[in-house]
Amino acid sequence: MFDHIVFGVSDFEKSRAFFLKALAPLGVAVVSDRPLGVELCRPDSNTSLCIRRIEKKTEPLHLAFAAENRQQVRDFYRAALQAGALDNGPPGLHPQYHVNYYAAFVIGPDGHNVEMVCHESET
Repeated sequence: MFDHIVFGVSDFEKSRAFFLKALAPLGVAVVSDRPLGVELCRPDSNTSLCIRRIEKKTEPLHLAFAAENRQQVRDFYRAALQAGALDNGPPGLHPQYHVNYYAAFVIGPDGHNVEMVCHESET
């Protein structure tokens, strides 16, 4: 449904480093790096995440990223915590959403709730 999402962060360098490390399990890389901000994308996708420099923190967002498998969810969670995120829910099933909803949640540098979710069963 989305082509790209753009949001602002008050500590640009910290957030840039966080998202690059936390989303590394998805193969996300910088596709555009400009004074205003950075655009991150998977190598096989046109959908992107754009992080912009702003002065003040914004209201926290919930950003959910799609994982291809449950291992990517676990890798994201570990990488995000190593990048300085706060735990907001370790990898696990969330059957209240559906039987195969496997996700992990962290709070990023600007207070955004960042989720990685896999809708597939364990293989």
